[in-house]
Amino acid sequence: MSEGNRIVELKPNLYWIKGNGTGSHSYVIKGDYKNVLIDSGLDRNFSALQQSLLSLGLKVRDIDIVINTHEHFDHIGANRYFQEHALIAAHRFASIKITVEDRYVTMYQSGDLNEPLLKVHLWLENRSRFDLGNYSLEVIHTPGHTSGSVCIYELNHRMLFTGDTVFAGGTLSYISESGSLGDYINSIEMLSTRKISELCPGHGSLSETPDDDMQRAIQNARALLKDEEGVEITDYREVS
Repeated sequence: MSEGNRIVELKPNLYWIKGNGTGSHSYVIKGDYKNVLIDSGLDRNFSALQQSLLSLGLKVRDIDIVINTHEHFDHIGANRYFQEHALIAAHRFASIKITVEDRYVTMYQSGDLNEPLLKVHLWLENRSRFDLGNYSLEVIHTPGHTSGSVCIYELNHRMLFTGDTVFAGGTLSYISESGSLGDYINSIEMLSTRKISELCPGHGSLSETPDDDMQRAIQNARALLKDEEGVEITDYREVS
């Protein structure tokens, strides 16, 4: 995939960097005060992420804050290339698993014998805020896919960065070891009360039909609870 196809400017100074393979998408916000990266993606995709940042006029050290939507390796894998100069932020439930190296849950493995411990500098709570000047981000705790899943709501443009919580079309991600279908349904029902113009998920396509997608996700989750057939579940994980 060429750089031209990998990077999409969604709003002024807000970019979608498409993930390679099963790696998560990343989103870059050039803030008036700080530059933010939402999800760093797979460890092995770091060189591609670095090249994308350079295409945007940013060096790795120009990223001030990395916000992880949850604790899975395909979203946190490249954190280690940022953590010595940027603040790494994740919900406190995700932070615990990342910092104690709970690799059963995170599945993180870089293959580098000299890899540093992953750090989390900001242990986030529900309704935490990041004021970037031109953009304002609110953290919404949305357990379900994992216990530490969050969505990031941009208040000015009503964009929702969903990680693996909501996908276009309402396709379900698998419910992980620390997750819960009950929590998932509750989280989506809570999100559906928000005014959202666009969903920006961790994988797949963006969506401009968030209300329909969330209702479909709730229906799929309830059907899964009843063991009904025909529910599409996508598992983006790949243990390398």
